[in-house]
Amino acid sequence: MRTSKTVITALVVLLTPVAAWAAFKPIRVVAPKLLGLHCAASGVCVDEVGRFAEAEVLRSEALDFVARYVGEIKHPPRTIFCSSMTCTQAFGFTNNAAYNVGTYGLVISYRGWRPYFVRHELIHHLQNERLGTFNAWLFKPSWLLEGMAYSMSDDPRKPLPQPLQGWRESFEQWRLATRDQDFWEAAQAVR
Repeated sequence: MRTSKTVITALVVLLTPVAAWAAFKPIRVVAPKLLGLHCAASGVCVDEVGRFAEAEVLRSEALDFVARYVGEIKHPPRTIFCSSMTCTQAFGFTNNAAYNVGTYGLVISYRGWRPYFVRHELIHHLQNERLGTFNAWLFKPSWLLEGMAYSMSDDPRKPLPQPLQGWRESFEQWRLATRDQDFWEAAQAVR
């Protein structure tokens, strides 16, 4: 009886990471090389080596932009740039162009190679650094998180489809009303 409990426990411990890898594709940000991506010490990973310089420039310019206009990122995330549909699907994309994984990484789909998409996701990364990942995810309204990312990333698409445009407008109204306060303190107070 004791041996079977030990075996079951060992199997659960060994299979949990495999199940997470298969079921929750954003976790693949942790080990993109297992999917054949090429990664640099800078934290940029690509599926197509020929686009490496382009990816580096997009990330570098986005980091500078966010630092200048939103706030300094303390720990720049690993940034994965997918050029192909295969890579995009391997990271579980549905119809979005990019997403972030807490404070660990960003994934840019083959459709997301635009400065404002990379800035948008870096703003979410900064929100997670400043507000806390779970606090932001569980307790902050979409108009604050998404509205901030759409507004402050200098996204040129106007108007955005609803509810995104409404969130951007709500954020911009809130920002005007709180302009005399510390930005991140005011954001922390929003519920």
